[in-house]
Amino acid sequence: MESTPIVNEEISLKDLLVMTKKWCIYLLSRWRIIVLAGIIGSVLGLTYSFIKKPVYTATLSFALEDDQSGGGLGGALGLVGSLGLDLGGNAGGIFTGSNLTELFKSRSMVEQTLLTPVIVNGKEISLAEMFIQNNEWRKRWDESPKLKNIQFLPNKQRQGFTRVHDSILGSIYEKLSKGGLEVGQKDKKVAITTVEVSSTNELFAKYFCEALAKQVGKFYVDTKSKKARMNMDILERQTDSIRGELNGAITGVAVANDNTFNLNPALNIRRAPSARRQVDVQANTAILTELVKQTEMAKVTLRRETPLIQVVDRPILPLFKERFGKIKGIILGGFLAGFLTVLFLIFKKILNNL
Repeated sequence: MESTPIVNEEISLKDLLVMTKKWCIYLLSRWRIIVLAGIIGSVLGLTYSFIKKPVYTATLSFALEDDQSGGGLGGALGLVGSLGLDLGGNAGGIFTGSNLTELFKSRSMVEQTLLTPVIVNGKEISLAEMFIQNNEWRKRWDESPKLKNIQFLPNKQRQGFTRVHDSILGSIYEKLSKGGLEVGQKDKKVAITTVEVSSTNELFAKYFCEALAKQVGKFYVDTKSKKARMNMDILERQTDSIRGELNGAITGVAVANDNTFNLNPALNIRRAPSARRQVDVQANTAILTELVKQTEMAKVTLRRETPLIQVVDRPILPLFKERFGKIKGIILGGFLAGFLTVLFLIFKKILNNL
């Protein structure tokens, strides 16, 4: 039985150096092609730097005002709670910390913000319409009868939108969420959240950033203080009702006293209506006193709950502008074109050898 010889396929260092030298000589022989490709790439990169629109970034920072303990007021509310009275304290705890950050990025908040009215060139339009005009979408829509007459009027109710409206708003939300909207804390040790909106339109970035902060702030305040506001409204209605009953009882006492003026002392039954009215006055007075206390406490609780978002810095024109520089375009374009040309020459040489 013949033995099969073992072929050693390992490449020595000397062979590797020789092979590298051959490739270098080959590429140097093609230096004109590589340099020409680099020049063409630099020209293309320079052209791109002129065509590429600058990106403007609007930055807004805010601090969340969240009083968990409440000091002496918290103790008072705890005492009231032990008596079975609910004044709505510590509501809305789900919208704190990172949850509030995600609220800024939610589709609901972004789409409601897009319907906010702004003044552009002396005309009131929505931010959604401003975004569409800035991206020149209507030039493509003119060819489609279904999209040609689509409008996003300011402050229009979301329930009246069609499937096409929803699809367009969804597309705008996707573009904003992918790099156009950033929310977070730059420093974990600092309780200040920063909202950044990037756009090729400077005014849109500023308007949208401010409108989004206002929309989320309103929703956050309404949600967090909803329970306290409901309790206060109920207490105010009850107070007004008891006050009306008390005024009626006081008037009834006066009428009953007028009817029993100079009455024969032997006819005590005629004094019964006046006595009943006196009892109503005393009872309603006690109830009204307690309701007024609870109403004032509810007002204090509501004031403690709002405002919850304190804006620290607002975007101020001119905004920070980032553009694709000419030098960057020349260097990056030349390098990429030269690198791709080298790869092409190597691949072509390998195919020829095969």
